[in-house]
Amino acid sequence: MIESLFVDQLWRSIRQEAESAIVRDPVFGAALASSILDHPDFAHALAHQIGARLGKTADDRAHFAHFAREAFTASPDLVDAASLDLQSIAVHDPAKTTLLPPLLNFKGYIALQVFRVSNWLWREGRHDLALLLQSLSSDQLQVSIHPTASIGTSVFLDHATGIIIGAFVVIGDGVTILQNVTIGRKHSEPDRAPKIGNGVYLGGGSTMIGGISIGDFAKIGAGALVEQDVPAGCTAVGVPARLTDYPEVSA
Repeated sequence: MIESLFVDQLWRSIRQEAESAIVRDPVFGAALASSILDHPDFAHALAHQIGARLGKTADDRAHFAHFAREAFTASPDLVDAASLDLQSIAVHDPAKTTLLPPLLNFKGYIALQVFRVSNWLWREGRHDLALLLQSLSSDQLQVSIHPTASIGTSVFLDHATGIIIGAFVVIGDGVTILQNVTIGRKHSEPDRAPKIGNGVYLGGGSTMIGGISIGDFAKIGAGALVEQDVPAGCTAVGVPARLTDYPEVSA
């Protein structure tokens, strides 16, 4: 996938993939019908996936899908962000070049969209419901993102188990976050949270803590503990983290 698709184009591609999958495996067809083909557009299919992932009963699934549809209707930019997030998986994950499998099976993708809905609810003053969605995401998907965080688009939560993103954390566009990553505040500085720039790579098991800044296109190595700023384009590794390079940054 070279160029970003508009939401309508993306939806057509997903439906075509679903129809082809049914031809290859008719037994899989019933599940694809309820997940994809029974829905009029991408927003409704995504809301269905959110409900299916969070709800343990039919009523719960219907309620959570309703909350997601409500958010998507009121704020179409959430659907645009979800489209870019989905496409980023096809770009960054060498194991996937299609759209349907991550939409159906990647819990990190759904957890990110649950966050987007909870963030919308928080901004609407519906704090209790927003925190409920965070709690359910943590329980069902092993990804906990506080509703007050700010996350850009084309973000990829790879493997997406044990990810914790705390209150007021800011994450830019095009960021890749692997499993067991923690991003949060220090108890001694509750008003200062990490800011993660565009295109940053956060390796598995890494921790970013305190009011630090991770510059654009920086890389954080697996298991690193970062408590100081990392300049743009640099790599940080180790505990405590140390910088391993200072690339030239063009003006």
